[in-house]
Amino acid sequence: MRILGINIPNEKRLDIGLTSLFGVGMATALRVLDEVKVSPDTKSKDLTIEQENEIRRLIEEMTIEGNLKREVASNIKRLKDIKCYRGVRHTKRLPVKGQRTKTNSRTVRGNVRNTMASGRRKESKT
Repeated sequence: MRILGINIPNEKRLDIGLTSLFGVGMATALRVLDEVKVSPDTKSKDLTIEQENEIRRLIEEMTIEGNLKREVASNIKRLKDIKCYRGVRHTKRLPVKGQRTKTNSRTVRGNVRNTMASGRRKESKT
């Protein structure tokens, strides 16, 4: 089954498989399946064509995948343009939502510390 160019895995349960779409989480997947009257335990290969089309129709009505990614990117760009606190944090590539930076977010900040293995240097062959 394909929705908006994304393959839904055939061997996974349908509620898990629908979450492979960007913007569809467990709650949304369960709500769509409940509206179509399909059990979440069903595999996508076991669906009838009518059920597939109904699921596809419901999901295509939502803002997901490329449109959602564009919307999120434009929201972040707007925050950067007005130079609000969150926009400045995005620009500096720092955590935006109040997370601590002393011990976490090292890789984002470029402060990667390597631990010493044994303290001994390797013997050089001369």
